[in-house]
Amino acid sequence: MTWYPHATVAAIIEQDNRFLMVKEKPSDGEIVYNQPAGHLDEGEGLIQAVIRETREETAWRFTPEGLVGVYRWQVPPNGATYLRFCFHGRVDDHQPELDLDTEIIEAVWMSLDELEAMQDQLRSPMVLRCIRDFRAGQQAPLHILTDLS
Repeated sequence: MTWYPHATVAAIIEQDNRFLMVKEKPSDGEIVYNQPAGHLDEGEGLIQAVIRETREETAWRFTPEGLVGVYRWQVPPNGATYLRFCFHGRVDDHQPELDLDTEIIEAVWMSLDELEAMQDQLRSPMVLRCIRDFRAGQQAPLHILTDLS
């Protein structure tokens, strides 16, 4: 069996001290909260992926403004490794008539206090870590990303 990390993207969107989150029910059946996030599709760049995932999961158009960080997480107990490229930005052009991805129950706006109070319901430890890093001012310009395809 060949090992490889799963490349994912996530979007942090903050408006009026609330973060755009998704309430989702992944294939394992547990309802959890996450940022709009997902895997890269074949041939897709990181920025394209985070824009697409945010639209598919929230019906909002996302405009990335910077990279908060790159996070590595090895999932217990199966050992799968995820590399999350977490972006921050803004949303506009909400299209509530769009069907959301099948695992998404709803998109919700939540405060940091609400998220901290429900850490056991977050999809991974990366969710809160990304938000805390964003709030601490950690960000890099998008031009540090280079796509050579």
